Amino acid sequence: MSVVDNAGVADAPILELDDVGKSYGNVHALRGVGLNVRQGEVTCVLGDNGAGKSTLIKIIAGLHEHTDGTMRLDGVACRFGSPRDAQSRGIATVYQDLALAPLMSVWRNFFLGNELRRGPLRILDIARMKRICGEELVKMGVIIPDLDRPVASLSGGQRQCIAIARAIYFGARVIILDEPTAALGVKQSGVVLKYIVKARDAGLGVILITHNPHHAYLVGDHFVILKLGRVVLDARRDELTLEQLTTEMAGGQELAELGHELRGADQEERRK
Repeated sequence: MSVVDNAGVADAPILELDDVGKSYGNVHALRGVGLNVRQGEVTCVLGDNGAGKSTLIKIIAGLHEHTDGTMRLDGVACRFGSPRDAQSRGIATVYQDLALAPLMSVWRNFFLGNELRRGPLRILDIARMKRICGEELVKMGVIIPDLDRPVASLSGGQRQCIAIARAIYFGARVIILDEPTAALGVKQSGVVLKYIVKARDAGLGVILITHNPHHAYLVGDHFVILKLGRVVLDARRDELTLEQLTTEMAGGQELAELGHELRGADQEERRK
């Protein structure tokens, strides 16, 4: 039995990746990746394009199976054969495109593919779906008076909220957010980050995939940086500062060496 401390965070991880790797023939997309996702925590996975973030998402979400290492859910080794398999085990993924139908209403999007029905004729229980949708959004701090309005008319932050609230309602214990602030401005990014905190406070294990260390540091409890498919940093919040996180994300020692090289080239040019 896992023990929960005063902050409500379970000691035992919900999801563990131990030395996980993924190879496509002779190409190693991931090597030796370790990751622990705990209840009531935001685990931030950072990295530039090509770092392996997308491959990691696909393994956890059930799109691809890992070729090396072990993935455990509640301490039991597992492999997800499909996204539906992962979802049935409590792993939900919110991708950048959100999987929302822009021209459909808010409540229809909330229950898309999971519609509630009633009576022998199995007709849609619209009133019940609207009520549940409204209640779940309020829990996330979002009030949308007209749930019949199309999703396309909402802000980017509100759309993210619908996707997150939907995942929570349908039983997610771990939610993966794929670059949720990438296409948003400062204000809307702030809205989404507040929703992420609400999901964490609701007891979920949140995996935030991002290339923005500032956003990560605002909400993160645990930080992992990937580079070329390997973990180059794995630290808790109290173990590093925003400046250190930003430096590591930018390349750390490599960036310092590049600066030294450029300064040397500039001095050489001036001597000519």
